[in-house]
Amino acid sequence: MSTLSKILTATTAAVALGGAAAALASPASAAARNGVCESGEFCYYYNSNNAGSVSDFTGSIANYGTEQPSCYDFKGPGNGKGQCIKNEAASVWNRSGKTVRVYY
Repeated sequence: MSTLSKILTATTAAVALGGAAAALASPASAAARNGVCESGEFCYYYNSNNAGSVSDFTGSIANYGTEQPSCYDFKGPGNGKGQCIKNEAASVWNRSGKTVRVYY
């Protein structure tokens, strides 16, 4: 499967994000969750076309949660900042260099 196919598969799955879990290895070069989609991270965006607030991850998450303060939220500036990502992500960007699967 080509890299483009993998990215499109992940993007399609993320659009239908219900209860998600991203499975990827934790690269040492990636930064903490800071709302910036950096090399080595898998990122969810609040809006389509990688727009709006971003939520960035370097490892696998089993349960994103649905309510503050215990959910994983959108960290970056823009539409959706502070909202829980579960059921709210519209697009993704895989910068991890690993195959990522989003389950919903």
